[in-house]
Amino acid sequence: MSDENTTYAVVCRGLRHSFGGAVAVDDIDLDVVEGEIFGLLGPNGAGKTTTIRLITTLLPAGPGMVEVFGRDVSRHRMAVRRTIGYLPQQLSADGALTGRENVELFARLFDVPRSARRERVREVLSSVGLADAAERRAQTYSGGMIRRLELAQALISAPRLLILDEPTIGLDPVARDSVWERIQEVRRATGMTVLVTTHYMDEADQYCNRIALMHRGRIRALGTPADLKSDLEPGATLEEVFRTYTGDQLDEPGDDFRDARRTRRTASRLG
Repeated sequence: MSDENTTYAVVCRGLRHSFGGAVAVDDIDLDVVEGEIFGLLGPNGAGKTTTIRLITTLLPAGPGMVEVFGRDVSRHRMAVRRTIGYLPQQLSADGALTGRENVELFARLFDVPRSARRERVREVLSSVGLADAAERRAQTYSGGMIRRLELAQALISAPRLLILDEPTIGLDPVARDSVWERIQEVRRATGMTVLVTTHYMDEADQYCNRIALMHRGRIRALGTPADLKSDLEPGATLEEVFRTYTGDQLDEPGDDFRDARRTRRTASRLG
């Protein structure tokens, strides 16, 4: 999108990253419009998580450029981090702590002012539907509750950009709907931008304003779910669009075995 009146949460230009000799992100250009839900889709090893780690400053940006709300991530790492909430694939909640204690820990990590901390923790737990379970240990939570707790952790800093890496992995349909309901409620209330990766095509079709399909480190298609489907053929599904651009090869050069192992472990623990 190039409208001069459009404001962008994320801008990537010529972004590239390699692990040894394996290219994970291969010269991609990407714009995420402020306020939208943007889906980054692709098979395992396509480069989605690496792209997210570059945007969140968890990996150093190499060749190319990434800006978050106009700030270059290479030069303004801490300022960029203050604008982002990140929900990774792997579990981040501590089962030995209560829901409230888990969120309070993140409030301290994100330097939420002490005077506002108690109320802010109460607000985010309420926003994800966990107010009544706040004093229970997280190890007693269901899979869907755990993911909503981690969403609360990501929201504690009141981020302008929420990045979700497989937010509903391993959850049953009811729990998946619950997580997305909370995401939608918070977004409507705050105007927050959401960047999400998912392998669930129904989620991408229903919730994303625009979608980018990645394959072998490159953006293969970009547009609204409706446009991508209509460009393929009348009556096409988003899954058919996905298969058209990515084929059947799911493990590509640059796929991180540790990521796959963590993802499977997460799915097992949440299932």
